[in-house]
Amino acid sequence: MSTIKPWYKQFWPWVLIILPMCAVVASVTTLFIAIDNKPDMVVEDYYKKGKAINVDLTRLENAFRLALKFRLSVDGNKIKLTQTFGEKQSAALKLNFIHRTQQAKDFDLLLTANSAGDYEYVLDEALSGKWTIHLESFDAKWRIQTVDKFPSEYDTLLDSFANR
Repeated sequence: MSTIKPWYKQFWPWVLIILPMCAVVASVTTLFIAIDNKPDMVVEDYYKKGKAINVDLTRLENAFRLALKFRLSVDGNKIKLTQTFGEKQSAALKLNFIHRTQQAKDFDLLLTANSAGDYEYVLDEALSGKWTIHLESFDAKWRIQTVDKFPSEYDTLLDSFANR
């Protein structure tokens, strides 16, 4: 008499079932990870964003007419902005740091001049990574922008002539 075990008591059917099941579990896990971590760089209303580019170009032209140049020094978590050329700006300035890939890291600063005419700010933590930097007037009439990587041993130059 031969004693044949039922299929569920044998080794090989379970091996053949477990391998595809692992692939199914891994793909469902990957799907949930992808849903929870959507990319930040996708713009929902691209048409309005495209129309806003014309406004930005006007502000860049205004900065060029004023011949503005600034030097941005970042030492650890201390930021110092000094105007080096152009019509002296006495009002507050907006300094925006836009991270290249993670929108959650973006932040804006409102800077006012000290008695020496410099703009200083102390951050909670030091900057690291590649950033797009926008400097604009408080009334949003002009803007200068550049890209730089931090930490850096050199100062960042914000030059209205470089935006042309």
